[in-house]
Amino acid sequence: MTLSDKCAAKYPILLVHGMGFRDHKYLNYWGRIPRKLTENGAKIYYGWQDSAASVENNAAVVLENLNKALADSGAEKVNIIAHSKGGLEARYIASSMGQSSKIASITTINTPHNGSLTVDNLMKMPGFLIKAAACAANVWMRLLGDKHPDALSCFRQFTTSESERFNRENPDIDGIFYQSFGFKMKNAFSDITMLIPYLVVKHYEGDNDGLLAERAVKWTNYRGMHVSSTNRGISHADEVDIRRMRFSHKTTEKENEISDITQFYICIVNELKNKGL
Repeated sequence: MTLSDKCAAKYPILLVHGMGFRDHKYLNYWGRIPRKLTENGAKIYYGWQDSAASVENNAAVVLENLNKALADSGAEKVNIIAHSKGGLEARYIASSMGQSSKIASITTINTPHNGSLTVDNLMKMPGFLIKAAACAANVWMRLLGDKHPDALSCFRQFTTSESERFNRENPDIDGIFYQSFGFKMKNAFSDITMLIPYLVVKHYEGDNDGLLAERAVKWTNYRGMHVSSTNRGISHADEVDIRRMRFSHKTTEKENEISDITQFYICIVNELKNKGL
């Protein structure tokens, strides 16, 4: 049921998830977000890629589903909204795969464009420990439905050196509107599931969302760091509505404070609509 046309953008929305979970019909990576966007007039599609495959392998899957979205909708292009690692895959499709003519915009949510200093330091651990962690992650991802999990490749792609190479090889493409958003927790207890990684990243890089600091996520048309309208802040999981509920019933007029993550996405798509995208 459509409640308004706030999100009735010219082009459909392709949601591209990050690492750690997948698009599922009944337990969706994006929580209430797709339903709220649809209720406001958006046409929604998904990347359906693996959770922990390499950027290159995942990009091929996302492109296949992008083409299906174009065929189904009859549109010439899509607006991509990507969370975390998904933003790298969106950029790879536009640049390395030469598919920029099919993309109107790329909006990235806490994507590690510039790599992680924390990962740089963690990758200095003994190789057998890194491989063991990657192997354990691969087993979990296969249980979730991944066909080609490769967590070790993902770890390496999050280093600053690999990010520098990636950015050289995947520059922004003229004709695509790019924008990026950052988020942060207000303290280590903002999201108890992120307590330990938050403290580790805080040690190396400062304020973060439990995984990524501001220096890592800044990209073209950077819109700043966002927090909730409570003392909790917003974690990497909160960015995709992991709790399926509002942060607060308190409303706020501050641009970078959010009461409900679904309203944040509605605003993004409404802005794309107003740009003629």
